[in-house]
Amino acid sequence: MSGAVLILGGRSEIGVAVAERLARHGNGKVILAARRSGDLDAEEAAVRQAGATEVVRAEFDAAELDTHGALLRDLVTRHGPIAAAVISFGILGDQERAEADAAHAVDVVHIDYTAHVSVLTHLANLLREQGSGRIVVFSSVAGVRVRRANYVYGSAKAGLDGFANGMADALVGSGVGLSIIRPGFVIGRMTQGMSPAPWSSTPDQVADATAAAVRKGRRTVWVPGILRWVFAAMRFVPQPIWRRMPR
Repeated sequence: MSGAVLILGGRSEIGVAVAERLARHGNGKVILAARRSGDLDAEEAAVRQAGATEVVRAEFDAAELDTHGALLRDLVTRHGPIAAAVISFGILGDQERAEADAAHAVDVVHIDYTAHVSVLTHLANLLREQGSGRIVVFSSVAGVRVRRANYVYGSAKAGLDGFANGMADALVGSGVGLSIIRPGFVIGRMTQGMSPAPWSSTPDQVADATAAAVRKGRRTVWVPGILRWVFAAMRFVPQPIWRRMPR
């Protein structure tokens, strides 16, 4: 893969860990795009230590949809083709608050679904023009069958998973690939203070699977892999039982 690695959500544990792994495999230029991009010293140091020879910081706010197109095109113009674009921003939100506060529910869906649709559409157009590259989307098992315990976040991930699958089909034959990563519960900063679910993973484990998917051109990856079969069975759990399932 020749070209830059773009991390949209350059402060994300998983996003930075993916950039480290791709840098170790020869992708020397990494673009970290995030809010407050001047505060990414630790993230830049990590990818440089992994082997990146050039690290670019870009100011990016996922919530500001009208800025996405110009930012992405400017990055390509100034820094050349993109080998891999990793979309690693997102929020869990507070389910209890979202059930009472419509604005908070909308914020979760705006970031975890609508902003992704915007970024994905702009990226797909840019990479089609260059005729190559891979996009990485982080879905979640929370969207495979939405649970009552986190239905706001889960519904956003369900929409994102469907959109990404449709886009992956639309990109066939264009030279551009799309990888959908479906992790279970990830033990990290975002879930600090929460009790881990069965078959949890760490940001490093998710990053290992993601980097392998990018290098090998895989479309759908479950982390850990056993969750593919767990959720195939969970489709048949009766709804009265399913609604009592924890997040």
